Amino acid sequence: MVEERELTRDIRMFVSIVSILILFGLMFIYSSSSIFALERYGNAAYFLHRQLVYLGVGVVGFALFRLIPLEWLKRRASYLFLGAMGVTALTLVPFFALRVHGSNRWFSLMGVSFQPSEFLKLMLFIYLGLIFSRKQNRLKSFTATYLPCLMVLGAVSLLLLLQPDFGSVVTIFCTAFAMFFVAEFNYRHLLVTALLALPAALFLIFTKSYRLQRILVFLDPWSDPQGRGFQIIQSLIAIGSGGLWGLGVGQSKQKFFYLPMQHTDFIFSIVAEEIGLAGSFLLVTMFLALCFYGFRVVTRLQDSFAFFTSMAFVVFITLQAVINFMVTLGLLPTKGLGLPFVSYGGTALIAYCCMVGLMVNFTKNNN
Repeated sequence: MVEERELTRDIRMFVSIVSILILFGLMFIYSSSSIFALERYGNAAYFLHRQLVYLGVGVVGFALFRLIPLEWLKRRASYLFLGAMGVTALTLVPFFALRVHGSNRWFSLMGVSFQPSEFLKLMLFIYLGLIFSRKQNRLKSFTATYLPCLMVLGAVSLLLLLQPDFGSVVTIFCTAFAMFFVAEFNYRHLLVTALLALPAALFLIFTKSYRLQRILVFLDPWSDPQGRGFQIIQSLIAIGSGGLWGLGVGQSKQKFFYLPMQHTDFIFSIVAEEIGLAGSFLLVTMFLALCFYGFRVVTRLQDSFAFFTSMAFVVFITLQAVINFMVTLGLLPTKGLGLPFVSYGGTALIAYCCMVGLMVNFTKNNN
């Protein structure tokens, strides 16, 4: 009974932190995007209104995954995964694809656009969690478990690279390797795969000039201050301008068409400018608390499917937040990854809500 009460308390804290982050994000989506939205669409609250609609859908997704029978999900996980692969593949078809910032990551049909790769990530982690739970006694086998998992990851990675979406491939592989490590796969297999992944990543970087340019600009953004280094320089100016307490909510200067993607990938820069080091530290602390309570929930789950799937969700969300923080601070090359629950991005928000809903479902059915 004590264990159940602690699990209930931890999942409530986890959901509460998620709710606070979403509300925090809504405030700064409006603050960071209002000038751009007013100039582009004639409505300062354009992006806020859209995010609220997506949040409504996300709440429905949360409720759906909170109530979905777990046995039903297990029986159909492979079909859901293949369906997500199929819809994501449609982004490569010109009729359905919506090209944004040079990538075909969005699916467009009858005026409605969304990013199916976000749901593909959700279904991938569910499917991998199911494989791990069903083959628990054969996790050290290369042919029975490890190779099939690598083939699944390879198929997903190839599809995402064709869009292209290199940043998502990196986060997916890192999350999957965390699952492999915790599941105690054969460490020699993991080591060999990691050693092979490095030259593969270098090959992908050097075969695409824009990826190589991102690396070079990351090393010295002031070598091209008006070109490829412009975004990171403006991000650092925003963060530095905030000082300890910030300029005040809504008082950002960098959002006046200086900092590109200020309400998506670089929303943390506006946060730092408007509420300073103190507010930024509070935001980072909330993500640390989210990770802490997420792992407390994971370690108390009895079912192996629930354990591996929830662990993947927590690792993925935490990793994406860390990468976003480091990119805005100039500590990593730009990746095109938003800040979970905070950045503007409807499909990602819906997928995150589904992840949280499924984790609540796992805790309610822990016995």
